[in-house]
Amino acid sequence: MAELNRAPSLKLPPGLWRVMLGTTLVVLSYSLLNPVLAVRLQTSGASATAIGLIAMLPFISIVLLVPAVPRLFDRIGVGQAYRLGLTLELVACLGYLTTDDYRVWCVLGLMAGVGAAAAWNATEALIAHNVPPSHRGRLTGLYQTSLGGAMALGPLLPAALSLTPLTATALSALGLAVGVALTASSDIQHLRATHDDHVPMSLWSAWRFRPALGWAAVVGGVFEVGLGSITTAYGSQIGLNLAKATSIAGAFGLGSFLLQYPVGWLADHWPARRLFVMGGLLLLASGVAFIEASHAPWLIWFCAATWGAVGGALYTLSMIRVAHDFADSSALAGTSAMIASYTLGGALGPIISGWMLDHTGIQGQGWWLALLATTLIVAHARWTTSAD
Repeated sequence: MAELNRAPSLKLPPGLWRVMLGTTLVVLSYSLLNPVLAVRLQTSGASATAIGLIAMLPFISIVLLVPAVPRLFDRIGVGQAYRLGLTLELVACLGYLTTDDYRVWCVLGLMAGVGAAAAWNATEALIAHNVPPSHRGRLTGLYQTSLGGAMALGPLLPAALSLTPLTATALSALGLAVGVALTASSDIQHLRATHDDHVPMSLWSAWRFRPALGWAAVVGGVFEVGLGSITTAYGSQIGLNLAKATSIAGAFGLGSFLLQYPVGWLADHWPARRLFVMGGLLLLASGVAFIEASHAPWLIWFCAATWGAVGGALYTLSMIRVAHDFADSSALAGTSAMIASYTLGGALGPIISGWMLDHTGIQGQGWWLALLATTLIVAHARWTTSAD
């Protein structure tokens, strides 16, 4: 980060680094919390479909609320909306400490999604708006690398610290509280995410403007965040203990951590279309490989790392292209459309995967993921732009 700040052409407003760090703490906390919740549900007798539903609900909230986020930013300011979002996520996390009632957990999942809709949109819009074109790929890659590191570290903490499910939940709440405190700085209040003369654009118009980017974000959401909880629960189902099962979720984060900065660098030098197609081919191969995981369990971790790496890369590439392609229209609309697409994928991933595992087993799960990867390749063969 120091190297980027010293670059003459990179002038970032005060407070942006705090927002990026605060969001990283949120991701760390929920990457620890979500697999622990999945194991708590599985050991209490919940089905894979029920676990998938819990994992889906925060993303449903985000998808539904993303269209309202620009109006919220206009009304109370992007900084205040960001703080409000982090506070709601903290309250939801504290709720998991007070009850094991499945219905209450559904409500808490929806509440967490409301907070994430504000905080996530704010962070991405601030980065897209404030980072100059010469550094967009690298800084976006650096930011996504920090998120990937958080995603990798969180699920490994139960094993490293010998945490029980309840102490792991409490530690997640502590991380969120630190994130809220970190962003209490007055610098956050003065951040901007749009130009004064920006042209309004709806999410649907943004999606139609770059449909291939939107679909890449959907696929990225399925693979990076839509499969973690359900794959962790599958590990618990085949007899893995809490530490080993949650380490599967850690593999998602580790893969994302390792690939994001290289992808950001490549995005500054290679055509985007080439990178998207390469990602689709890797996901296709990993989906087929997962079918053999029942005979070679180590493939679970291999596939999880691949899904986290490529799924995260698809989202990163989509955001980088948004910053370029929407610079003269509305970066906020473009980032909101990508977030809505990504979260739609994150919402569909666990519920479809849970149903597939319940009714078709690991073979059906592998084949549907391979088919999804194929649609990404087809999309970027069909929808092309000069920027690609």
